[in-house]
Amino acid sequence: MTEKKNETAGNHAIVVKNLEKVFGPIRAVDGISFSVPFGSTTALLGGNGAGKTTTLSMLLGILYPSAGSIAVLGHDMTNDRYTALERMNFASPFTDLPRRLTVRENLTVYGRLYSVPDLPDRIDELAEGFAFTDFLDRHYGKISAGQQARVALAKSLLNRPDVLLLDEPTASLDPDMADKIRSYIEKYRKKTGATILLASHNMPEVERLCDNVLMMREGKIVDTGAPQTLIHRYGLRNMEDVFLKVARDHGNNNAVTALLKKKKTAKKKSTAKKKRAGKND
Repeated sequence: MTEKKNETAGNHAIVVKNLEKVFGPIRAVDGISFSVPFGSTTALLGGNGAGKTTTLSMLLGILYPSAGSIAVLGHDMTNDRYTALERMNFASPFTDLPRRLTVRENLTVYGRLYSVPDLPDRIDELAEGFAFTDFLDRHYGKISAGQQARVALAKSLLNRPDVLLLDEPTASLDPDMADKIRSYIEKYRKKTGATILLASHNMPEVERLCDNVLMMREGKIVDTGAPQTLIHRYGLRNMEDVFLKVARDHGNNNAVTALLKKKKTAKKKSTAKKKRAGKND
């Protein structure tokens, strides 16, 4: 892991600076900056239309930014994305795989694209881990939405990615299977040191899996912090209440805006205090 960390400036697997994406008159992503430390799980939260999926698409190189920069594992995603993409992967229950192919055939195609060694064994390992051995040879279009979600997650882990992007990974799963998938994700990160960026509307999932949270609204990041830090900051019970607070303060010059101003003021005071202390020394 040390060798991989040296590829980037600092200890961050993902570094985003002043990122923008404009579609005609719509500013879907509006000058956001953030970084994701190696080996951490970070949540990207926001209501529908907040800019989460657009941000993930730019991180994957599917969309080109209108402005700003993205570096993943030390590689610029505008000019050198293919080097990084070999060590990345993505899963979402909202993106389909070829429906006429069997589950095994789909995973074989994607595994070959990533030049996965010992591919048949890797497919069997993931099928067992995600509990779909019984339908490995069934056509993808003939299995349920929850089963498809499990296959999509397995696909995202075929190449043992160092950076994993997940968009609503458990949205189509029943509570029992969703819990098992979260456990699998936790074990994978612990075992490999992978970095995970997770977009989710499931707040208990965020509290369980994530070290840090990025709150988005109208294309901007309006607050950040660990789940428990945000819960304490807003004086609420859980992340679901925090999510609702941020989403429903749309357009108001209170709540989130006031908190952000307070944080900036405190930071300025702290910086000024340190400078004065330095002069006195």
